[in-house]
Amino acid sequence: MNAVAFDTHAYIKKLVSVGFTEVQAEAQCQALSLVLSDQVATKADLKELEQRLIIKLGSMIVVAIGILAVLIKLL
Repeated sequence: MNAVAFDTHAYIKKLVSVGFTEVQAEAQCQALSLVLSDQVATKADLKELEQRLIIKLGSMIVVAIGILAVLIKLL
């Protein structure tokens, strides 16, 4: 689960102070919370991406060395 530092209580209070009803403010807050949790990468997301990139890069290097070795042997 993605965790984002978002003070929902303060956000609702701010919306109510500028004219939203309590129900409208809560609905807006829930919608924004869903968007933030879906759109923000967490440290765990970045760590997983880093590991995948390292594996892909390592595979590319191994293939490149293999191709170079074959070319050197042929020439």
